[in-house]
Amino acid sequence: MTLPLMTRRAALMAGGAMFLAGSAGALTISRQAADRKFVLVILRGAMDGLAAVAPYGDAHYSALRGKLALAPPGEASGVLPLTDGFGLHPNLAFLYEQWTGRELAIIPACASPYRERSHFDAQDVLETGAAEVFGASDGWLGRALTALPADLKREAVSISGSLPLVLRGSPLATSWAPSFAPSASEDTLNRLMDLYAGDALLGPALASAIETNAIASASGMDGMDGKARRNGPGAYKGLAEAAARLLSAEGEPAAAVLSFDGWDTHANQGAANGQLALRLAGLDAALRELRNGLGAHWPRTVVAVVTEFGRTVAENGTGGTDHGSGSAAFLLGGAVSGGKFGGDWPGLAPKALFQGRDLAPANDIRSVFMAVLQDHWGVDRDTLGRIVFPDAIGVRSISGLLRA
Repeated sequence: MTLPLMTRRAALMAGGAMFLAGSAGALTISRQAADRKFVLVILRGAMDGLAAVAPYGDAHYSALRGKLALAPPGEASGVLPLTDGFGLHPNLAFLYEQWTGRELAIIPACASPYRERSHFDAQDVLETGAAEVFGASDGWLGRALTALPADLKREAVSISGSLPLVLRGSPLATSWAPSFAPSASEDTLNRLMDLYAGDALLGPALASAIETNAIASASGMDGMDGKARRNGPGAYKGLAEAAARLLSAEGEPAAAVLSFDGWDTHANQGAANGQLALRLAGLDAALRELRNGLGAHWPRTVVAVVTEFGRTVAENGTGGTDHGSGSAAFLLGGAVSGGKFGGDWPGLAPKALFQGRDLAPANDIRSVFMAVLQDHWGVDRDTLGRIVFPDAIGVRSISGLLRA
């Protein structure tokens, strides 16, 4: 099924914008695009896309999801209605405002080319833009920054203690860590979750401990440790505020990268309430803070929210979901042509599931990144194919996601 949303654009930038021709292997970019902002939000741990964007109208949805199924619109704790039997999780109120204001586009069944189930390998592929693990040593966004002509160079910042892989390869990328940035222990917890996912005793115990910590973080009960750092969904909003301040400052960078940890819900995931619902509420609050903080820059901003892979369609034996394939991606901002879905929807029929257990990865996440770089920043197709995503043979940007 192809979702009804795309119309092709006749030109990259209309209205008399001036175009510059770069040197061989560079790109064509309009000066009109020079002040446009881009924020990449990576949800590390694998967000359950079927919880964030529930296909409640699919005939197989409720039976497959079991206790994780969300109620239809109009019922208690029901989803927020989108279109064609899809709904947003009830904790995504700001995203729903963006949808009704036509500043949110949703790409369902979305994934990188990676088809195994390791967080760290999947994040490598997501950030390099390559077709396989360790296919590149630098990141697709770093390569895009480097490809810009000298007089239109853009800078990028990561709100983190170190430069993420997606920005490596460009001297114009840096990182900055506020005092409340999450500590590195989140990475260790993710690794432990992977290690003990199949352990009937230790898996649920670890998940329960992480859930308790997330609840404390979200409510502010955890306070600050000796380095004034906080973990969990309670930290998302502060990180978004820091990004907005940097992007709005004089001589500001053009792009920011945020990493929100804690999306590995192997046990006790919950549906309308629970640990995943807390994370979605934290994400929603952070995106609202980003919009408010960017202020006058928001009409020229695109925010991409992505994750390394999805989760299994069916609930597992510990009330959670295991590592899967297709998830959901969001594009929001004043520069987004929203109120619609992008790409294809494979459905949840047994024959449509990937390996009999996952939402099929019908849409390549690189097609979303290409759309942003091409239609928002003006990077031409030749540069996208030869420099930024050289392994993306046959992959084309999804048209119609960005405003002209």
